[in-house]
Amino acid sequence: MTVIGEVSVPTYAFRCPHCGGFDVVRPMREAGAPARCPECGSAARRVFESPALRAGDPGVRRALEASERSADEPAVVSSVPGRSRKAIPTSRDPRHARLPRP
Repeated sequence: MTVIGEVSVPTYAFRCPHCGGFDVVRPMREAGAPARCPECGSAARRVFESPALRAGDPGVRRALEASERSADEPAVVSSVPGRSRKAIPTSRDPRHARLPRP
């Protein structure tokens, strides 16, 4: 999305059969309008791509990138993720011994 004034205008991807891909910024009401290649002027067809998620939350972006990396070759793990190898501290307070256990 491109912001012009206070209005967000989407970017549409097109592909020229001779020159390759290019982007066009136009209002949504003109989304279906044909486009001409800026290099050679021939008619180009619209290409549907995944939405631009780079501007989103960094945590979501990292999760999506990790999912892409492991799509063909999943990562092999040697232990349960999130568990520490450190010993869990045990309280010696006698009142804690009477607490319910999970």
